Amino acid sequence: MENVIKTITECIKFELCADNTGDSGQNNKIVLPDTSARFFSALYGMSKRHDIAHLVGDALIKNGLIENEDLKSHFQNQTVMAVYRYENLNYELGRICEIFEESKIPFIPLKGAEIRRFYPEPWMRTSCDIDILVHEEDLERATAVLKEKIGYTYERKEKGSHDMQMYSLSSVHLELHYTLIEEGRLSKADKILSNIWNYAEEDKGSFQKRFSDEAFYFYHIAHMAKHFLIGGCGIKPFVDLWILNTYLNIQFDREKRNKLLAIGGLEKFAEEAEKLSEVWFGGEQHTETTRKMEEYVLQGGVYGTMQNRVLLQQVKKGGKFRYAISRIWLPYEILKYQYPVLQKHKWLMPFCEVQRWFKLLFKGGAKRGINELSANNRTSKAEQDAAKAFLAELGLNE
Repeated sequence: MENVIKTITECIKFELCADNTGDSGQNNKIVLPDTSARFFSALYGMSKRHDIAHLVGDALIKNGLIENEDLKSHFQNQTVMAVYRYENLNYELGRICEIFEESKIPFIPLKGAEIRRFYPEPWMRTSCDIDILVHEEDLERATAVLKEKIGYTYERKEKGSHDMQMYSLSSVHLELHYTLIEEGRLSKADKILSNIWNYAEEDKGSFQKRFSDEAFYFYHIAHMAKHFLIGGCGIKPFVDLWILNTYLNIQFDREKRNKLLAIGGLEKFAEEAEKLSEVWFGGEQHTETTRKMEEYVLQGGVYGTMQNRVLLQQVKKGGKFRYAISRIWLPYEILKYQYPVLQKHKWLMPFCEVQRWFKLLFKGGAKRGINELSANNRTSKAEQDAAKAFLAELGLNE
């Protein structure tokens, strides 16, 4: 595992630091610690699980380190797919931006749509979809113009807990957010996220806005923390952190960043995440906490694992029994995001719970629910104690 992650991070550094004038990587050559078929299989498997195989493969091929033609072909396919995904997403993003400008709808591109502009080549920062934030009062009009003018369709007509999900004619997935608060998973962070438009800055007088540096950084950390709590966040967000903190020498106000992180209860998590990014890409030494963080992240892949999520949520809820009950009877603080009608009519809670059960039973959720309860039963007291201490180290034990 250590040799695999070391090679992955060296490949990523090579790709990000390469000089495209022809002297690429002269002082950043990759040295493989192993050349066995087993090592290359593990390297490909992990990089693919974390959606960075295009970077790893491109770096290995440029350094002439892959002799097996089948393996080289697999890595090359990942690079081709990364470029294709970017071109497709970028084309659709351009159309959406144009429509919103014409319709005078304020909007903010989120996540990969925004952060890839900091990468040497935008295709290097892959995404599975497009994320855009609009005001809640503009949501209905925004979805209507997308549907009427460029043929977007609804995944479901009902408004979700924090977004409306749509698809383009070319099957590009759009998450049109009207809030950045997702089921109240980080209650302190919601203090900032609920007022995030206050940190939006005009972009050349257009209807497209951008977050201030500190707000952009805060949202990135909050999004990482949310995924961390539900099973894992993958390697990519740590690459983003290294870029935003170190690689580009971006001018930013650390005090402003830390102020928002402190208000949102994410200062400690951000500190440890930054440390791990420096271990991977800056040559720093591991601490006990970064070792644990690394193991958790690598195990989880891009979207995390159910076992990771269940274990951390047991700690948050106070044990196996309370966790199981919380999954059967969702508390109002979470259910209200899935069924926004509850925010005005709390008395409808029992009916919403029953409707949720029917969705689980008859729309493919039964098997997932059984697997989740099974994972809940498998955890040991020692694992729960270790997870509790781990969350405390990261400041996520609120």
